[in-house]
Amino acid sequence: MTTALAEREPVTLTENERPEAAEAAQKVEVFVEGHKQAPTMSVTFDKASGRVTIPLPALALLADILREMSRGNAVMVVPYGKELTTQQAADLLNVSRPYVVKLVETGKLPARKVGPRRRVRFEDLMAFKHADDAQRRKVARLLTQQAEQLDLE
Repeated sequence: MTTALAEREPVTLTENERPEAAEAAQKVEVFVEGHKQAPTMSVTFDKASGRVTIPLPALALLADILREMSRGNAVMVVPYGKELTTQQAADLLNVSRPYVVKLVETGKLPARKVGPRRRVRFEDLMAFKHADDAQRRKVARLLTQQAEQLDLE
């Protein structure tokens, strides 16, 4: 494999592949649960390639990836510390690129300029997303409480 992680597009599975991913995720999760004390383990892919040692946290991550893909979600691995374009950030937030640019320009989302382009650190984007999601949940709870107080259905 020569393509860098950051250059790959999100990966999805076909409807027919999803049950296989769900089954694989379940098996890997069971394996990981049973071996939490082991720092590494060996997994055999096939007789021709021999054994490959995979650290337990990486195997747990693989289970998470398989589970998400089995649900029909697109998955992409982004290295921590990676800088994203505003378009990549928009894709991860499921919003428009101009909206991300507005977040950057108003100081709500940290970014730096590289020439005329903006770059957003992945961890800053995730921190923004978590804070934004928490705010949305708070507002939804408030609206639900108000609707209950007003006896609205």
